[in-house]
Amino acid sequence: MFAATVFFAQPSFVAPLWIVVFALLGAGMLGALGVVAGLWAEKFDQMAAFQNFLIMPMTFLSGVFYSIHSLPPFWQKISHLNPFFYMIDGFRYGFFGVSDVSPWLSLGIVLAASLIVSAVAVNLLRTGYKIRN
Repeated sequence: MFAATVFFAQPSFVAPLWIVVFALLGAGMLGALGVVAGLWAEKFDQMAAFQNFLIMPMTFLSGVFYSIHSLPPFWQKISHLNPFFYMIDGFRYGFFGVSDVSPWLSLGIVLAASLIVSAVAVNLLRTGYKIRN
C-alpha cells in the first residue's frame, strides 16, 4: 500500500527520523494499552468498551482530523492533556515540518506516556492479574 501511495502521491518527508520514532513509540503505547485491556476485560464487550470509551475519544480529541486551534479554549486545554495529541503532532512535524508544540516536548510526553502504560502492563503481567493457570 505504501508503494502505491509513493507512486501516485510522491510524498515528501521533512523529518523521517521523527516519523519513525513516533511510529515506534505510538505502536508501543497502543500495544501496551491493548495488553492492559486484554487483561482487564472478561468479555469481548468489555474489550470493545475499552476501545469505544477510551481509545476513540482520545484519538478524536487529538487533532487527527482538524487543528486543535479550531476548538474552543476549554477543549484545547483538554487536548493538551491527551498523549495522543502529542503523538499526532510529532507525526505532523515529521511529515510536514509544522507542529502545534515543540517536537521535543511531544517526544518527551509520548515517551513518558509509553513508559507509564508499559510499566502498568508489565506490572499486571508480573503479578498475574486475571491470568489463569
